[in-house]
Amino acid sequence: MRYDHTVPGIFEERKNRFIAQVWVKGQLETVHVKNTGRCRELLLCGADVILERSEKENRKTKYDLIGVYKKNLGWVNIDSQAPNRVMGEWLKQQDFTLIRSEYKYGDSRIDFYMEKGEERYLLEVKGCTLEVNGKGIFPDAPSERAAKHVRELEKAVSCGYHSVVAFVLPMGGVTEVTANTVTDPKFALALEEAYRAGVEVWYLPCRVTENTLEITERIKRRSKS
Repeated sequence: MRYDHTVPGIFEERKNRFIAQVWVKGQLETVHVKNTGRCRELLLCGADVILERSEKENRKTKYDLIGVYKKNLGWVNIDSQAPNRVMGEWLKQQDFTLIRSEYKYGDSRIDFYMEKGEERYLLEVKGCTLEVNGKGIFPDAPSERAAKHVRELEKAVSCGYHSVVAFVLPMGGVTEVTANTVTDPKFALALEEAYRAGVEVWYLPCRVTENTLEITERIKRRSKS
């Protein structure tokens, strides 16, 4: 996926979950943050950032904050809509015979439903932007919704579905995700129990630049002996 109208900036401060201040061409701009997660290790004063210029008229902010440069890691895409977009592009390159997004199943809306012949798949996408010592950590803030979706996928396994939790890693050099047992033990437990019940866990490393995001491979979680 590609952003067509990007502008570099220098991060100043985050005012709240949705708003930050960024220096753009020597002027301090109020911008929209396209990620409601904490991102505390990324959004540091003085960090290089990438903004997308909005073409919508009458917006309160001209720019969306979509990327941050992290030392020893490179560009990190923090656009919360990007993981689903790039996953949709990647799925079209695979051999599925049917792909639907925002699929209603049980009490949840699952990101993707796919078919391959007579086989049915349910896939939930999780974008991971928190990196510690070379590994992705998810989530960076408690998420009851994430745990709910994982439980729904676990139930679907018994109904004959291939259920998948897919972690998109929009940052270079990170190929694995560990559940954040400290921040969200409920999600960590749900993920582990779902995996033991047959839910697949995929890690999808990405190639990231200032204006592009591309999934480079799929790595399936393997049971540890």
